Amino acid sequence: MAQSPRKRSVRYNKAKTANKSAPKWLRNFLLLACGVLFFLLASYIGYLDFNVRQQFEGKRWAIPAHVFASPAELYAGLNLSADELETLLVALRYRQTGQLTAEGTYLREGNSVSLKSREFNFWDQHQPSAKVRILFNGNSISQMTDFDSDQGVAILRLDPEQIGSFYPTIKEDRVLIKLGEAPETLVKGLIATEDRSFYQHHGVSLKGIARAMVANLRAGSIVQGGSTITQQLVKNFYLTSERSLWRKINEVCMALILEYRYSKDEILEAYLNEVFLGQDGGSAVHGFGLASQFYFGTSLKDLPLEQLASLVALVRGPSYYDPRRFQERALQRRNLVLDEMATENHITVAQADEAKAKPLSVISKTHRSANRYPAFMELVKRQLKQEYREEDLTSEGLNIFTTLDSRAQNALEQSIDSKLAQLEKLPKAKNLETAAVVTRRDSGEIAAMAGGRDSSAAGFNRALDAVRPIGSLIKPVIYLTALENPARYTITTLVNDSAIQIKAGGGKLWEPKNYDHKQHGLIGLHSALAHSYNLATVRIGMDVGIGKIAKTLRSMGINREVDLFPSFLLGTAELSPIEVAQLYQTFAGDGFLTPLRAIRSVVAANGERLQSYPFNVRQVVDPAATYIVNTILQEVMHKGTGRTAYLSIPQDFGLIGKTGTTNDSKDSWFAGYSGDYLTVVWIGRDDNKPVGLTGSSGALQVWTALMRQISKQPVVLTPPDNVKLVWVDPYTGERASEECEGAEQYPYIAGSEPTESSACVDSPINRAKSWFDNLIPDSDSTSDNENE
Repeated sequence: MAQSPRKRSVRYNKAKTANKSAPKWLRNFLLLACGVLFFLLASYIGYLDFNVRQQFEGKRWAIPAHVFASPAELYAGLNLSADELETLLVALRYRQTGQLTAEGTYLREGNSVSLKSREFNFWDQHQPSAKVRILFNGNSISQMTDFDSDQGVAILRLDPEQIGSFYPTIKEDRVLIKLGEAPETLVKGLIATEDRSFYQHHGVSLKGIARAMVANLRAGSIVQGGSTITQQLVKNFYLTSERSLWRKINEVCMALILEYRYSKDEILEAYLNEVFLGQDGGSAVHGFGLASQFYFGTSLKDLPLEQLASLVALVRGPSYYDPRRFQERALQRRNLVLDEMATENHITVAQADEAKAKPLSVISKTHRSANRYPAFMELVKRQLKQEYREEDLTSEGLNIFTTLDSRAQNALEQSIDSKLAQLEKLPKAKNLETAAVVTRRDSGEIAAMAGGRDSSAAGFNRALDAVRPIGSLIKPVIYLTALENPARYTITTLVNDSAIQIKAGGGKLWEPKNYDHKQHGLIGLHSALAHSYNLATVRIGMDVGIGKIAKTLRSMGINREVDLFPSFLLGTAELSPIEVAQLYQTFAGDGFLTPLRAIRSVVAANGERLQSYPFNVRQVVDPAATYIVNTILQEVMHKGTGRTAYLSIPQDFGLIGKTGTTNDSKDSWFAGYSGDYLTVVWIGRDDNKPVGLTGSSGALQVWTALMRQISKQPVVLTPPDNVKLVWVDPYTGERASEECEGAEQYPYIAGSEPTESSACVDSPINRAKSWFDNLIPDSDSTSDNENE
């Protein structure tokens, strides 16, 4: 039955209405979805934009603090041979060359060394590069002249050796450069090989991708990359090494943002400092500034064309094109870079050919350890933490100039290695450990330090933290305290070296003994210290007062609490080697306390001096009494327990020192100094078992081996104005004349010198007595029975 027109019209309108309502709902949904997607996309772009700006405009890199040794200063008259200077230059990564065209080069010709020093910003001044000819006369510098003008040069300070860094967790390092400091050839070579349209694209180059694909297909290998320099910067600066589509999308977005926000020059400068160019042990080498030093040992501005091309070649793959491991591969890549530069007319074909004929000329790998001298670096870090936070030390690019003398440090390590190996051949001397501190006598600067036998170990630092009984090293403090009262004690006062009993805790009696188990009766005070007699020392100490001696100890720089028992007088007080060095530095400073220091200055990355550690001294004990103790300690070295040092050191050096041995020979100590260095050495075992070594048979051996190498100056003691030198008859203690047989000259605080005169007697009896005195054995132990 046919439908009426009206019914058909109603059904059509319903269908039309249904068709209209469905697209409207879908359209609304799609509009909402697009809005949400747009919001999310805008938010994400905003998030990426925030991240890009935050890092690029803020502190871009965490730069480690670089720690430098004390710089070598050269001048006419310096005790330094041509061989020693050459060794020093090699350590500083100077290259020997026929022409001194670049900084950090030298030429050795017999007894002449010519060098071109590096420009360097020291803590106190900027030093430009200098070209200097140095002439030698035997083992010293005789003349220094400017290489070009032939004018005399008074002093030349070499750039200091970097001995370590305080790295951030990511273990990255850089030498930041400005775009204007980068050689133009480097920039052009980089653009020619990595991103020819860098100054035309907006972060991503479709043309570059296509060109790279064609070049790679023709070569049958990957010779060009499709990523722009901006994309490479994003990958290194912001993203992880993950390979995924999402990462690539982020890379493209961030590259576009970077190009929108910043200029081409800003992007290029960041790339020059960020690009990864190698691995130095556990730390990554980033940027061309550091790579130049790492591969060629000189600053970027001094590199010739062929070496700049070698650095550009590394961008494609620092491991694959490592010039030290894969020379042929690196050479081919470098030559390809030169060809690309010639193709782009950045250099001529002749220049490219000349450069391609040159060798790679990379220096041998000299690893810049973050902890080359771990014991010393630990001390530096402890001192720095008093003023700087951990994050400051690992991210602000501080330059820390220390007092370390790398030549003294190397000599110390060599002396420890050789002498401990010899000592361990003795029956009881097994599993020996050691610690040592070397200071400059005039300033208290720490020149070298050993925290243990293994110089590379970064564990327990015995120089700072091994607290052990010091034995007879305490005795000079006792005698100093006594001599500060000249009305009671002088250098020749007769003291009683005989048995003594002292009440100890629990009603017990303490009965100390001499090392030789003998009593020597009445002897001169100087002899009691020179021969380290326990009985005389205890008697003097008890008379002076243990509390007063402890006060003297504190005034000389020792803040550690000590037990004030009578045994304190024989060295049961426990100190670390660095504390002993501080104590003896006061003796070496003629009664003036000079705080030991390991840092000279801290300089910010921009060259601003942040912190300085000036020379600081104050008088803490009587200089006159200190002078007298020092003369007695010279007697220790000539006639007492330290006399073996003169078997290898000239007799006129006037050495000053004291041995120390603790109970059962568990600790062997020696503290002493020459005109230029003070050194404290400890030898023992970590388990505190006996080592069978006295101070003279153990620690003194290491001390002598070291001082023979580093010390150049004898001791010159200058008496204070209130000290009188008087000739004395050593047997009567009375005044004598210089012509009297056996007469010796002794120092006295004015008013305490002998007044009665002695007749000059030259009898066989006196000569026999003198001969007999020389046979008396020396002793210096801290126990009741032993005391070296």
